[in-house]
Amino acid sequence: MTAATSTLTTGHIGLNVTDIERSLAFYGGVLGCDVLVEGKDDGRRYALLGRDGRLTLALWQQADGAYAPALAGLHHLAFEAATMDQVREIEAGLKAHGVSFAYDGVVAHREGAASGGIFFHDPDGTRLEIYAPTGAEDAGAPHATAPTCGFF
Repeated sequence: MTAATSTLTTGHIGLNVTDIERSLAFYGGVLGCDVLVEGKDDGRRYALLGRDGRLTLALWQQADGAYAPALAGLHHLAFEAATMDQVREIEAGLKAHGVSFAYDGVVAHREGAASGGIFFHDPDGTRLEIYAPTGAEDAGAPHATAPTCGFF
């Protein structure tokens, strides 16, 4: 490994969306991301989202159809919360907005794992996860022999 690659960290994630306004309502209004920059030119709609001025997510209105999990590319997008209580608070807000969940409630990443979270879909069907590194010790896992986040 070279010095350049050993210092890389994830910067931000870019998602193609079908309707930027609907996605802004979801990622901004439901998940609480701040709009840092927004482009509104016809044919070039985008929004850069984050928190505390740090870019986390870029939305590009250039998709013609919903997320396709069977195609190569993004599998899912995971956000880490500090505590399981925060995960459950976010879950309640998502349920109030009628969000589609892959599993009922908090599930462990695998049987016996301390980490776990909630798994759901954005308005275009992109698979999302919000997890905490601890707090799921008593939660079951939907797949006993595989990571929960791999098959939803």
